[in-house]
Amino acid sequence: MSLPAYCDYTDSGVDWLGEFPEHWSVTAIKHVCREITDGAHVSPETENGVQCFVSTKDVLDNAIDFDNCLRTSDASYEYLLKTGCKPFVGDVLFSKDGTIGRTVVVGEGREFVVASSLIIIRPLPERLDSGFLHHLCQSTLVQNQVERFVRGAGLPRLSITNLTKVVGCFPPLDEQKAISSFLDLETSKIDGLVSEQLRLIELLKEKRQAVISHAVTKGLNPNAPMKPSGIQCLGDLPQHWTMKRLKHVSPFISVGIVVNPTTYVSEDQNDLPFIYGGDIREGVIDWANSRRIHRDASGTQEKTRLEEGDLLVVRVGAPGVTAVVPIECEGGNCASVMLMRKGEFNSHWLCYAMNTRIVRFQVEIVEYGAAQKQFNIAHAVNFWVPVPDRSEQNKIAAYLDKRIGEFIQLQAEAERAIELLQERRTALISAAVTGKIDVREFAYQETT
Repeated sequence: MSLPAYCDYTDSGVDWLGEFPEHWSVTAIKHVCREITDGAHVSPETENGVQCFVSTKDVLDNAIDFDNCLRTSDASYEYLLKTGCKPFVGDVLFSKDGTIGRTVVVGEGREFVVASSLIIIRPLPERLDSGFLHHLCQSTLVQNQVERFVRGAGLPRLSITNLTKVVGCFPPLDEQKAISSFLDLETSKIDGLVSEQLRLIELLKEKRQAVISHAVTKGLNPNAPMKPSGIQCLGDLPQHWTMKRLKHVSPFISVGIVVNPTTYVSEDQNDLPFIYGGDIREGVIDWANSRRIHRDASGTQEKTRLEEGDLLVVRVGAPGVTAVVPIECEGGNCASVMLMRKGEFNSHWLCYAMNTRIVRFQVEIVEYGAAQKQFNIAHAVNFWVPVPDRSEQNKIAAYLDKRIGEFIQLQAEAERAIELLQERRTALISAAVTGKIDVREFAYQETT
């Protein structure tokens, strides 16, 4: 879509704003709002609560997640009503703690109060359209200003005072409404395309898992004679395969350094990788960003010293996630994970098998812990795995390496498409709310 510019512009005198349409005005947000405040600065009662209590996490794209928000008691709700924590229809909620700058327009139909992590912006109805303000807050014009005001490393925060200083471009009210209508329509189209790409990514993940699962439980020969595996969730497996426990597959299974492993951590990034569970994803070890261990210290911990081809399995947090130790980790060490020494098996084949439901199901049976799921090595050594001979392991690993590479490429393309769509969305909003493009004609066409 080719969009025209306005006929007449004037210089704002501000480098980061540049020119804006001559009939627009530039002013701080506070001058076009009736009130700018925030939500509750007290912790309301939430046990057996019934009234909606909304915070930053509940503000989604163009919606509020009432289904999963906290609930507060009637007494707390009444108190929060009296202290001005209830938004009105047409207010704009602006997240100011943690995730900064997420916005939504309050619509009709739900009664709720908000936490102090949300700023309630109440426009002057004769000066400012709520929809226009919502889009303005999503523009680079506002987001770049907000970024300069954010404070706090662990939990980023934006003060109400600083938000009131943020400057925007404001056309006449009827033009604001036209711009808002145009952006509602165009951004919904872009959001729809993003949703399609996200769905594609989920389908690719499901297909990827299905391909892996079939290869490591049924093999590559569709005509191979089958036999019962003896495990209900696995079903049949090729007749010449065997079921083995992990302790009969790997020659040695252990945990990483357990006696105060932090004493071995080095501040020198040139030292060897020291792998923890958080460094492990399915099939991948993020060794480049991992902790480091002194070479001498790793040598003294020979029992857990890493060798290329070993397998590391997450024990705590995301139990069961497995990856093969790459050459870059050779000589390094590990902590808080399960270490499986390489043996006569193909390491990549076993890694694929460990990341399928057949092993994950066994992990789920024995895992424990409410805050963080984990499992004991004593249970893990007895996990069952369907095992073909080494030549077939090699073929399965090579086949899956190729197929998974294809899935990774397709997912990367979908993720790049999402990135470009989001960039387009931000650019379109920013251009419209700063008057770089004139969308009035298109907006009026859509409403007639």
